[in-house]
Amino acid sequence: QVQLVESGGGLVQAGGSLRLSCAASGRSFSRSTMGWFRQAPGKEREFVAAIGWSGGNTYYTDSVKGRFTISRDSAKNTVFLQMNSLKPEDTAVYYCAATPEGVTATFARSYVNWGQGTQVTVSS
Repeated sequence: QVQLVESGGGLVQAGGSLRLSCAASGRSFSRSTMGWFRQAPGKEREFVAAIGWSGGNTYYTDSVKGRFTISRDSAKNTVFLQMNSLKPEDTAVYYCAATPEGVTATFARSYVNWGQGTQVTVSS
């Protein structure tokens, strides 16, 4: 089991940046692929990015490629999502999640552990 706690959300103007963090605890963290998802009001939860257990493999949804970067610090049991050039359509609650599958696991049902979420609001 992996326990996850997100932080770093907030209100930012379009074009700005935010860095989300996900602090993990549990023995399985080092062997888990970690992902970020987001859910806007009235919409389904959607995949944003994932990073493999070694940190060497990453995968992004097309809408964030070139703007968002996922990384992990295994020594600190933390996963990050650096978000640059933010747009109003990036507004959502962002969730950190863990899966035993590979980085191409883009379906929420593949992830077995979830954080509580952190709100990101991008104003125009």
